[in-house]
Amino acid sequence: MKSTVIKSFLAGTACVATLLCSCSDDTTNEFNPYEQQESVLRDAVVAYIDHTVLPTYADMADAAVELADLCNAIMEKSLEGTLTTADVVSAGEVWKQSRKSWELSEAFLFGPAANHNIDPHIDSWPLDKAAMDDLLADIRAHKNWNLINNGGYGLIGFHSLEYMLFELTVDENESQPHSLNYTEEELLYMVAVAEDLRDQCVCLEACWAGTDGVSERKQQILADAELDYNENYGWEMKHSGEPGSHFRTYQEAAEEIIQGCIDIADEVGNTKIGRPHYAADDEDKNYIESPYSLNSIEDFADNIRSIRNSYCGSRTGDTSISTYVASVDADLDTRVRTIIDNTIRTIEAVPEPFTKTASGREAAEAMTAAGVTLADVLAEVYNLLGK
Repeated sequence: MKSTVIKSFLAGTACVATLLCSCSDDTTNEFNPYEQQESVLRDAVVAYIDHTVLPTYADMADAAVELADLCNAIMEKSLEGTLTTADVVSAGEVWKQSRKSWELSEAFLFGPAANHNIDPHIDSWPLDKAAMDDLLADIRAHKNWNLINNGGYGLIGFHSLEYMLFELTVDENESQPHSLNYTEEELLYMVAVAEDLRDQCVCLEACWAGTDGVSERKQQILADAELDYNENYGWEMKHSGEPGSHFRTYQEAAEEIIQGCIDIADEVGNTKIGRPHYAADDEDKNYIESPYSLNSIEDFADNIRSIRNSYCGSRTGDTSISTYVASVDADLDTRVRTIIDNTIRTIEAVPEPFTKTASGREAAEAMTAAGVTLADVLAEVYNLLGK
């Protein structure tokens, strides 16, 4: 753990004192750079929780609850013979809504998402088709089956549900709604995956907001799924240094936020884009997020937007980590903001379908922009916080 005392480079800097603290008529009070850092980072962390983390997870969970309802409706209508393409399209659009919020949360995969294995549970890829075929055969044979025991994380989550709601055209250049010829086994599987995804998304929201911070329906979902961890990670970050919080200082909380940003920048560049770009074998070639909905590039760009929201704040006027960095090293803050925006543009320049463009020049540039340039400048921010 880095020292919680800011070194003397802040002392005597009048502009910093003006930005970070209110002027005082009591000239006997010496400027304490550590206290001023904690004051600004406290405001930044509170805004981060209230205006970035909690709304993002609430949106994701809301959409996941609706998606489970729509998948149940698809099963009912299919068995009745009244299912239409519009029903599948509606579910697909809500899948994209929940998916977008998830991707916008990937800069904060620390804490509950990691501690309770929610990240791999809902976002492992690629889909394990062999395990899915085995599971469908078990369902058909009326055997006892369980999503996790039958196929593990490669059989559940966003990408398994994506496979049940979207399909590619023959030339694989466009995505279209899944055909309506679902088998009964596929319908049972789809509903089970959708309800499991719903449960995990609600759990994640509750772990950050506290069980009392989610709706009564969501509380019932948690109770039914036995997923109420009685946790409030958001409260812990907002009350750093207080009894009940494992964060000793707001500096520690800010460092965790920036480390989360570094981790997703590295993952986007060197794993999500990098592995299929180099495609050393068939496994890496197929290691592509959201291939059936052609949502790969949107996923990657939203991951970088999650970094921007974490660093700059989601609401104009909020105190953010950027506020603090700008007061100490304005050049570094400008570089971070510029690099984040450039990375988003570079990623969005990669054409879909990513399955066909992953080895191209645009993907190589995006890989470097996220995995090297952005990750490196965020590491500078992390180091600055610890000085």
